[in-house]
Amino acid sequence: MRVWDQEPDDELEINIVPMIDVIFAILAFFILSTLFLTRSEGLPVSLPNAETADIQQGADMTITIQEDGQLFLNQQPIKIDQIKAEIEASLAPKTPVAITVQADQKVFHGQVVEVMDILRTIEGATLGIATESTTKQQE
Repeated sequence: MRVWDQEPDDELEINIVPMIDVIFAILAFFILSTLFLTRSEGLPVSLPNAETADIQQGADMTITIQEDGQLFLNQQPIKIDQIKAEIEASLAPKTPVAITVQADQKVFHGQVVEVMDILRTIEGATLGIATESTTKQQE
């Protein structure tokens, strides 16, 4: 026997609150994971430490001197006698450029000075030396 119920059936509905929670969780994951992505500025070198190191805006160009003395301009191998010509060729005349020198701490001082001397002859170039902050290591 069939019993007829006088109460009306509830309308079916889709609850989207759990779906919104999942979307926000995924969004939070992507936001947090992109914060840990860092831009690689240069080749791996062991930078010297400096207590007075300041964080500066990104350089237009980076010269990297590895432990074995190899030179790189913006991660491209280069010879020391080609540095000035390559930089001047990539710049418009009298354009200011910030150049950062990333020298491994085991590189001979003479080679770093030689590279910096070449860079100082470029008109409109400002030089910076990349270091590791000792205060960051102590924290």
